[in-house]
Amino acid sequence: MTSTKNIVVNGAADKPMLIDVFLPESSHNCPILLYAHGFCGFKDWGNFDLIANRFVEEGFVFIKFNFSHNGTSPEYPEDFVDLEAFGNNNYSKELEDLSIITNWIVDANNSYLKDNAKDKIYLIGHSMGGGMSILHSAKDNRINKLATWASIAQCKTPWGKWDADKLELWKETGVQFYPNGRTKQELPLYYQLYQDYLHNEKEYNIPHKISTLTIPVLICQGTNDTAVTLENAFMLHESLPSSTLFTLETDHVFGRSHPWISHDLPDATKIVVAKTIKFFNE
Repeated sequence: MTSTKNIVVNGAADKPMLIDVFLPESSHNCPILLYAHGFCGFKDWGNFDLIANRFVEEGFVFIKFNFSHNGTSPEYPEDFVDLEAFGNNNYSKELEDLSIITNWIVDANNSYLKDNAKDKIYLIGHSMGGGMSILHSAKDNRINKLATWASIAQCKTPWGKWDADKLELWKETGVQFYPNGRTKQELPLYYQLYQDYLHNEKEYNIPHKISTLTIPVLICQGTNDTAVTLENAFMLHESLPSSTLFTLETDHVFGRSHPWISHDLPDATKIVVAKTIKFFNE
């Protein structure tokens, strides 16, 4: 296996995205798997290299990246140091990032991915990244298979549970703050996030968009997930009955945490990775 980390590609609003590429030793005509992280996530959260290695062992090219406005920077890819970018992130920007990454993958001049199967692009999205992956797959026919891990079913992260008074205060002040339990930071969320949702509400209807998919879809969900509850997975599966719903007794991150210092994956992650590998191989 070979890997190249932190390749820089400009994303939405010309903000840099960092991309990691993992290749099998014999990487000729291998399917290409793209992973999209979730809200308050990043490509290396919980030592995601271990997961990448597992897919590569099964003959996949594995690509993961930091969304352009996730709050990290090229110099600090695992830390929320660009709070202005975080505050200005929205669903439109993340969808643009996914389009840019897909264009990068299929680019004939991409020296990292030469001789690999650019007609076999598979997508995995976790949490909010799952919702974005559904929306992206619905409009980009270059995506051939889709797997979601603990995916949202509504583009209302994280404000969907806020009451009317908090939403009104958000509008008045232009900013609300999201407490990151891990870093103890108060991360800004500018009102433009809500405006982006209102302006594109029809396009952001995840249950409707997944219902239009004709590609194979796997929906993985932990039954003990309190961040994105099991009802989300049921809603997605009901919207696309041809999808495969896979549940297991675990949490939102399948037993992982950050930082992850072990050289082994937790059992729940091993199970969901094995299920996803089997799905992509079918």
